Amino acid sequence: MNRQQQKLQTRQKIVDAAFTLLDENKSFTAISLREVAREAGIAPTSFYRHFADINELGLTLVDESGLALRQLMRKARQRIQKGGSVIEISVQTFMEFIMENRNVFRLLLREHTGTSSAFRAAVMREIQYFTEELSDYISSNLALPPEISHLQAQAMVRLVFSAGAEAIDSTPSEVRGIAKRVMIQLRFVQLGALQYSANYQK
Repeated sequence: MNRQQQKLQTRQKIVDAAFTLLDENKSFTAISLREVAREAGIAPTSFYRHFADINELGLTLVDESGLALRQLMRKARQRIQKGGSVIEISVQTFMEFIMENRNVFRLLLREHTGTSSAFRAAVMREIQYFTEELSDYISSNLALPPEISHLQAQAMVRLVFSAGAEAIDSTPSEVRGIAKRVMIQLRFVQLGALQYSANYQK
């Protein structure tokens, strides 16, 4: 392993350590640089070879969280192309992501309304990326005008994120109930968008 690979590996260890330290009782702002370094198995001074400060690490966590979620939903759309309900597969994939990455989703939820304007902006940017990808998918698959597709995507993302916030500390059976409910709500939104578009275009 060369030096560049070692550096990337250590950087990832720092990111993974920070995610590990997050739980239902501890937000990112409550984590210290020393805690992260100890969890990653490095000296505190080594931290600065990879990040300027703890805030830069936090912004990296937000970026990685959003990217991981978007990549997963892209895979879900590939599954949809092989046959299956768009809404059902998307919600199931989203809930699976939350159950397997609780701390990742907690970060997005907390920093969305956190005290740091930089973190809030970063989370909003990730949600915007997520919304835009969904809007493009809706527009191309349902043949809806871009403005209606975007409004539908916004409504769907808000519903799903709200359901995710409810599901994050729920039991598996409760999560299934939440998923079933949000699937119905998303169908309401989809049918409403299609009906609105039919009237809008007259």
